Amino acid sequence: MKEFTITKNDAGQRLDRWLGKAVPLLPAPLAQKYIRLKRVKVNGKGAQRDYRLNIGDLLQLYINDEFFDAPTEDNAFLSVFRPELDIVYEDENVMVCNKRPGLLCHPDQGEYVNTLITHIQAYLYQKKEWSPRWENSFTPALCNRIDRNTGGLVMAAKTAEALRILNDKIRDREISKFYLATVVGKMTPPQGELKGFLLKDEKKNQVTVYQKPVPGGKTAVTRYKTLTVKNGLSLVECELLTGRTHQIRAQFAHTGHPLLGDGKYGRRSDNAKTDRKGQALWSYKLTFDFPTDAGVLEYLKGKTLEVPREGIDFVGEYFS
Repeated sequence: MKEFTITKNDAGQRLDRWLGKAVPLLPAPLAQKYIRLKRVKVNGKGAQRDYRLNIGDLLQLYINDEFFDAPTEDNAFLSVFRPELDIVYEDENVMVCNKRPGLLCHPDQGEYVNTLITHIQAYLYQKKEWSPRWENSFTPALCNRIDRNTGGLVMAAKTAEALRILNDKIRDREISKFYLATVVGKMTPPQGELKGFLLKDEKKNQVTVYQKPVPGGKTAVTRYKTLTVKNGLSLVECELLTGRTHQIRAQFAHTGHPLLGDGKYGRRSDNAKTDRKGQALWSYKLTFDFPTDAGVLEYLKGKTLEVPREGIDFVGEYFS
């Protein structure tokens, strides 16, 4: 509990508006709820949200200490009142969420509240499964990431041990990752492997595909299979055998079959034919292969998680 005495600089303000300034991380809906529940007292009693503060009023706030901290990237989850998550799987160690296109996985310079990891942390905090004040070092974290405009499955670790194991399994390619993509034209052959070397331009956040090794280039291998061809578009399943930045987008564009809606690697003439915003790409399936010991996550061995195709917007839109 924290106490505040109102001075002339704060007098005259509505209680709810003063509370928003005094407790900057407290979401407005939660502030209103705390006022209703009388967790905000004025001179020892509950008060209405539109109560006008007077000089000398004693306010007692029965609110968790962390809400009083200055807003930063690390505590942005406190500002999320109602986490928006499509949880495909969850247990005591891991979560797998179906990220919607347009949502960042991690904060960047322009956004640090409305991100997938922020919503996950808010969800676990509100469930009382995690609090930064309980831990000396660990914070729930994502184990993989996908581009902002790509939808699909993202794994998060709820414990330090789970994070270590999943990171190891991803590095050792013991988790198979499958994507669905809508590409322009018809792939020839209809199935196969795309192999090359990707060199990233950090300033442009863009990669270039080379067929021969280049200094700084990284090997990229994508296995693909055409599922449906319709109206000059192909629905393709892709399996990542390596995990490089923009791998699928860059490799298919390099073959002359860019992803529909891809503003970075696609063709304007193709994208102009649709009102789609963002590349037609979805991380739709994960398989936990685990040929080696997985410790506390051994129970996930052989498990497959999949997003139903009807839940992927471009499948129904272009191939119904």
